[in-house]
Amino acid sequence: MEDESPNCYDPWRMTVPHASPDRPLRSDAERNRRRILEAADQVFAERGLTVSLDDIAAAAGVGVGTVYRRFPDKDALIDALFEDKIEGVVEIARKALELEDPWESFETFVRAVAHAQAQDRGLKDALHSATRGRDRLAIGRQRIAPLAIEILRRAQEAGVVRQDLGVLDIPATFFTIGLLADRMRDVAPDYWERLLTIFLDGVRSEAARTPMHVPPLRQDEWISAMTTRP
Repeated sequence: MEDESPNCYDPWRMTVPHASPDRPLRSDAERNRRRILEAADQVFAERGLTVSLDDIAAAAGVGVGTVYRRFPDKDALIDALFEDKIEGVVEIARKALELEDPWESFETFVRAVAHAQAQDRGLKDALHSATRGRDRLAIGRQRIAPLAIEILRRAQEAGVVRQDLGVLDIPATFFTIGLLADRMRDVAPDYWERLLTIFLDGVRSEAARTPMHVPPLRQDEWISAMTTRP
């Protein structure tokens, strides 16, 4: 296992003061940081955000002390890794809104986000958990919401999506599809797409023959569910 000697390295500014000329600490730190992020990306995608920093250190081939010097805790690592991934979901929503046809916009957004979460268990956890990550990840999640709401509003105003579909029914569906993808990953990794097709057909306005007898979720109920561990 590779490790680094203690120093006064600042993980946010990416500088190492007083580096001696015969020991290129800065390049070592950069290399280890990349190794940690690459290992975390793979481990989180396969196992979700519940893995420990020890697991990530083992996958990266470095000592856990090296991980802590780059990232003071797991939430800092999650923020650094998933900021770009959350931004990718924001971009999916923006591109969907650029589509002229409201149903195509809605379907494109739902399919793309469902696919991203099915392929990356860590992304699913990062999107739905209010307890993972720090400010950067929370801000990213908040940027997705108004775009998703606008996609749904436009589809409902056009009469192509049933009027009683609630805003939180969509992330709840993503969460369900992600759970199914996790359980079926080694058996039938694409099975989740059948559930997605059933959902999309079920929310079309012409298919809305059965009324929903249960009211939509309130935001406080969703947050409570996502922050409570069984």
